[in-house]
Amino acid sequence: MRRLFPLPDPNDPAGARAATDREWGLDELADAYAYPAVEGPWLRANMVSSLDGAAQHDGKSQPLSSDSDMRIFGTLRGLADAVVVGAQTVRQEGYRPARARDAFAERRAAAGQAPAPAIAVVSASLDLDFSLPLFTSPLVPTLVLTGAAAPPARVAAAEKAGAEVLVAGDGTGVDPARAVEALAGRGFRRLLTEGGPRLLGQFVGSGVLDELCLTVSPTLTSGTAQRIAYGTDRAVPERFALASLLEEAGFLFTRYRRT
Repeated sequence: MRRLFPLPDPNDPAGARAATDREWGLDELADAYAYPAVEGPWLRANMVSSLDGAAQHDGKSQPLSSDSDMRIFGTLRGLADAVVVGAQTVRQEGYRPARARDAFAERRAAAGQAPAPAIAVVSASLDLDFSLPLFTSPLVPTLVLTGAAAPPARVAAAEKAGAEVLVAGDGTGVDPARAVEALAGRGFRRLLTEGGPRLLGQFVGSGVLDELCLTVSPTLTSGTAQRIAYGTDRAVPERFALASLLEEAGFLFTRYRRT
């Protein structure tokens, strides 16, 4: 892996090392992807896309990924307070509880974080299997974000399984801005969403996404796969600025921030 942007300083040994094509350590990746020191919550997304814009192949993102992509995936989780994910992605990807990793233990303790990030599932219907380990045996209790009109029996089932239910909408659905506020109110300020495309589209459409970490996979899939975000069009496209760019084996690891 080598850093393409920001351009390394040729007079700085650390910069020259960052530009060299080699395997980066987890501490280096954690420093490169550290959350900014801002007041209030910061929502970043982590997604992968093929060259022709597919976010999935056969319904899953794994065929588009790589070992380095998974290292960055793990690093982003290791830095987050909570991972926000849509119910459909939980079902398709077989989500499990986030685990504590020794490589991030000291860093998380110093930041006042729990040993692992909480998983926050966004669901209007609460059509979820609450017998799964994600709900029954997480290291940090799983959160469920839903609307005030969610089916009471499903809310009760979620709470019986050990999940904490947060209301973030007046109807059956979840308001993206209120979801971010609800999580921040529970002390989860460093937020990471892993999609899926519908949920990311809602965050983009509501203007609450602060940062996008997008892996561009050197693959072509064709087909009818979803793009990384879809939903209601924004009246005016929102401009993001390139914050960093890494490369390995043809994979581009981009990071864009709101301008």
